[in-house]
Amino acid sequence: MEKFKNAIKSVRVKLFLTLSGVILLIILFLILVNNFVFGQFYLYSKTKALKSVYQIVNDYYNHAQDIDLEEQLEKIAINNDFDILIKNDQNVSVYSSNKDFFSTLGQMNEMTKPFKLQSEEIMEEQENYSIKRIQDTKNGITYILLSAILDNSYLLYIRMPITSIEESVKISNNFLYLMAGFTILIAAVIVSYVSRKFADPISELNDIAKKMANLDFSHKYRMTDADDEINHLGKSINIMSDKLEKTIKQLRSTNIELEKDIEEKSKIDEMRKTFISDVSHELKTPIALIQGYSEGLLENVNSDPESRKFYAEVILDEINKMDRLVKQLLELMKLEYGKRDFEDKTFNLVEVEKEVARKSQVMLEEKQVEIRWKTSEEINVLADDFYIEQVISNYLTNAIKHVKDVNNEKYIQIENEVDSKTNKVKVKVFNTGDIIEEEHLTRIWNRFYKVDPSRNRQDGGTGIGLSFVKAIMSNYQNGYGVINKENGVEFYIELNLKQ
Repeated sequence: MEKFKNAIKSVRVKLFLTLSGVILLIILFLILVNNFVFGQFYLYSKTKALKSVYQIVNDYYNHAQDIDLEEQLEKIAINNDFDILIKNDQNVSVYSSNKDFFSTLGQMNEMTKPFKLQSEEIMEEQENYSIKRIQDTKNGITYILLSAILDNSYLLYIRMPITSIEESVKISNNFLYLMAGFTILIAAVIVSYVSRKFADPISELNDIAKKMANLDFSHKYRMTDADDEINHLGKSINIMSDKLEKTIKQLRSTNIELEKDIEEKSKIDEMRKTFISDVSHELKTPIALIQGYSEGLLENVNSDPESRKFYAEVILDEINKMDRLVKQLLELMKLEYGKRDFEDKTFNLVEVEKEVARKSQVMLEEKQVEIRWKTSEEINVLADDFYIEQVISNYLTNAIKHVKDVNNEKYIQIENEVDSKTNKVKVKVFNTGDIIEEEHLTRIWNRFYKVDPSRNRQDGGTGIGLSFVKAIMSNYQNGYGVINKENGVEFYIELNLKQ
């Protein structure tokens, strides 16, 4: 019961009942109009058409217009279902649209008199013409007959069959009753659509208000051309929503900037902790050496000048290593935490590779190793040439340190493999020698990871060269890696070709 009461109070139900009542009233009104007005209007239309033809014919004979009257009358007769007959003043037929017209009506001199078995009703009578409604009870035909005397004394007769007005009204009323039934059946659909046009804006405003309460300002009221209260309310809600959204966005933007600042500080703090941890770990050995040799000098462990010079050289060498290590660590931290900007430009990769090889010529001669080239003379890439040179230098230095004679072959090969589909070039640095065990393949890219710690320290390496490669290539989001070959090891990187 409560639900029924609430439904009755709803806007849609009220609109449905109102519009349904209006539809029924309109149908009743149409039935009344059809009963009392339609018949008169029907006869008025027919008589008007007859008088129009009469006027056309009369004007033709008065003014001798340059038209084909017979052709025009034939068209009128066909289009309006007229029978037209014109007789001259000698009672001779001038034009007839229907040969049976005369025989149907009887003798011409009797046409204006009442006919047997016929009933007449004068509808309109003027000086020159008369219009009668004639019902042939024998044949059951009802028609309108216009009899007129033209200005040139010609006689004009126009006959037009008409359906029974009462029958037409009855058929029309039955059609209206049928339409009333269908209208009531589909009224629910139509009224539902119409009521939705009124109820939906209110529901939309309600939904917008609920979303605004949840700080969701994405939905706006769709304005219409109507200058009504609902449209004004929607406009006000949109203005309020925009202002609130702008304020919330400013707060969110400020919050995002604050989060970025906090994240930046966290990164700096993490970088500082990592740096301190790495430095404290890696400087233990050189500091211990410096401390030991310094104490030996102070205590005159070796009093001869050559021993003291050796101690001093060890101390200086360890200090230089510490200085280089700290600088490399700082640079690596900046690369890993995105604090280093790259100045990308187009340059010839082959020239950089050959310059790195030239600088390493002394090391190559000491190792008695040659470099084999598999590349074209010019390959233009887009990158920071300073950092790419460091990557290639690290690979080449690493290859020189680990190159060995395998099957009476000892060489380093630099190959540039261009892939036009991906628009990249793959730089490969291969050296003959021992392969890297599987367990070390992924770890060698970590800071200070050394496959052979004693040898690494002996050759002066810091263990962060490959970490540099990883950090630089990660900034470019390009591939890098190492592959064990049958007779050695191949390191590679990928670079973007010039666009």
